[in-house]
Amino acid sequence: MDVELCRAWMLRFSELVDAEADRLTALDAAIGDGDHGVNMRRGMKAAVAALGESQPDAPGHVLVATGRALVAKTGGAAGPLYGTGFRRAGKALTDTEVASAAEVGAALVAMLAGIQELGQAVEGDKTMVDALTPAVSAFEASAGDGLATAAEAAAKAAAEGAVATVPLQARKGRASYLGERSIGHEDPGAASTALLLRALAEVTAQS
Repeated sequence: MDVELCRAWMLRFSELVDAEADRLTALDAAIGDGDHGVNMRRGMKAAVAALGESQPDAPGHVLVATGRALVAKTGGAAGPLYGTGFRRAGKALTDTEVASAAEVGAALVAMLAGIQELGQAVEGDKTMVDALTPAVSAFEASAGDGLATAAEAAAKAAAEGAVATVPLQARKGRASYLGERSIGHEDPGAASTALLLRALAEVTAQS
């Protein structure tokens, strides 16, 4: 992954969030504040604008800049969580100009660790972690087959992880206040995380 591919990843993620914003907001309306899609759309548009202004010269710098923009412009819990995740991932890549599949996998591990550290969530809590954890595992397991193959495996695992939140009872975040009423709804953070990995799979498949 070079800087242009990483930029393309963030741009595609922004496009997918924009296209799916209404669905993400509807999911959040059922068990949260009803603003996840709106917030993520605003945050990713700000991130894409920031990348255009700053012209980062390494993949890690792209991710750090994206994280900073999300913290600054995204409301709700999503801004700090995604922002921390992207910044941790970017710092894991350091100044590497072309990251191998293994290095991208390590960055995703760092992303997950940062999100879990901040949100104190584990798999099964009905959060974005339920999509990101299996995605990271799938990516690492397939990294030896190349970036595109690993990204495709991660996207599939993330999508399945998001769907798997439907029967769960939320144990973290605002949704946890609903108790059993949170059962039967897909977690919006997991849904947007699935879009992040889908974006990665799409851009790497085309590269």
